[in-house]
Amino acid sequence: MHQLCSRYGMVTHRMIRHGIQESKRALAASTTAKLSPREPDFPTVQTAIPGPKSLEYKSELNTIQNAGAVQFFVDFHKSQGNYIADIDGNVLLDFYTMIASIPLGYNHPRLEMALNEPRNRIHFINRPALGSFPPKDWIHRLRAALLQVAPPGLNAVQTMACGSCSLENSQKLMFMAHQKKVRDGKPPTREELQSCIKGQHPGSPNNLTLLSFSGSLHGRTMGALNMTHAKWIHKLDFPQLDWPMASFPRLRYPLEEFTRENREEEQRCLEEAEDLIFNYNKAGKTVVGVAVEAIQGEGGDNHASPFFFQGLQDITKKYNIQFLMDEVQTGCGQTGKFWAHEHFNLREAPDIVTFSKKMLTGGFFYKEHLRPSEPGRIYNTWLGDPAKVILLEEVVKVMKEENLLSVVNDTGKYLVDGLKIIEKDYPGVLQNARGIGTYCAIDFPTIEARDKAIVDIRNKGVNVGGSGESTLRLRPTLLAQRHHVDIFLNVLNEVVQSMASKRNTAPPKATKAAMAN
Repeated sequence: MHQLCSRYGMVTHRMIRHGIQESKRALAASTTAKLSPREPDFPTVQTAIPGPKSLEYKSELNTIQNAGAVQFFVDFHKSQGNYIADIDGNVLLDFYTMIASIPLGYNHPRLEMALNEPRNRIHFINRPALGSFPPKDWIHRLRAALLQVAPPGLNAVQTMACGSCSLENSQKLMFMAHQKKVRDGKPPTREELQSCIKGQHPGSPNNLTLLSFSGSLHGRTMGALNMTHAKWIHKLDFPQLDWPMASFPRLRYPLEEFTRENREEEQRCLEEAEDLIFNYNKAGKTVVGVAVEAIQGEGGDNHASPFFFQGLQDITKKYNIQFLMDEVQTGCGQTGKFWAHEHFNLREAPDIVTFSKKMLTGGFFYKEHLRPSEPGRIYNTWLGDPAKVILLEEVVKVMKEENLLSVVNDTGKYLVDGLKIIEKDYPGVLQNARGIGTYCAIDFPTIEARDKAIVDIRNKGVNVGGSGESTLRLRPTLLAQRHHVDIFLNVLNEVVQSMASKRNTAPPKATKAAMAN
């Protein structure tokens, strides 16, 4: 790939200012092979997005269900690699990827090969009740896919259909483990067996809780919602249990300029979490576990340092409770390591690690002491889908063969550095550029500004998403390379420059100098 340089070390101001034509020339001169050779070189936008066909389809869908959240309708036949096509003929560079759930881009040839493999077809036709009637190759599939990438220290795994049910059943593991300790390994009493049917004490204990954090999203089903605290739309009108919620750190950026303040903030949050555990326990509402996202996604791409996560694990050890790391959005390589918590240098593995999204199937890894004693305690009809595990096995092979974690780290650094350049140029419009791997984000001053930017960026050929109050979140595929970042940064710069001019903000000196060149 072409060498990019500036006083900030990455994308030149000239490249950003001169836009898409400069990106085309750079790509033509590149000696780096595209990882998705069937994809187009650049976006093409023919209509406003959503276009007339998408609006027509949305209106029709709205007669069947609430379609208010639909952005546009996708033509998956025409989507390739890092590019998503809509039914109006627009082809967009996708930096949102079905809310971070597409690992190798659209219609990857290796996944097509896995689908067409004769011995695999039977699993796409028949979906078994895995807890009772697993297929004969199920053990092999688990070992070839999931156990190949198990977090270090965890070798037990349970598949599920989605992230929410993964969290809900992880909650069950923690409650069962606590009650097993309370019974000292003895079987439940007759009274417990009878009372639990009515949802009454002692069989259904009403004094057990789990601690979670402000800004979290652990799922939208009723049990997971007890640990979800991101937005009102997730929780309004639903009855919730009295479980403790601690503050998640709100770091200040650039990190290197606020080292002391950020350490104090993380220490404050750790002390608050421990105080809540102590006080809830004292009040008879025993905290049996702590759940935390490796990076808060829906809450606004909120990061914390290894110090925070190490301290949190120490607290769980002190109180002899379970430590759940939610990697539904961060797992499968987006952060440059297969699991984001590998960046934290934890003293030992978390007790539970949940996954979904890019893993194509839901589920959780867990330590052996959490294994249920009785069959059927963690159960539903499907418990996942062998067809998705077949595809995951192929994803893992491609990741290793093409060294995609190195690609993610290179692309991610390039992306973050480019975001910081534009942020420096327009400090009144953008702030807090951050990311690890290609799990990246930047903030706008208001939700209105962010939402308008998303629309404008999309109409210029790049699909992006929002999170938190005013965050632009970026979730490209594992195959995204520097030339994709160039396209996005050029579009982002055009949009932000327009926003700045409307605010009567003069271009900074660095921009004027670049334009003069």
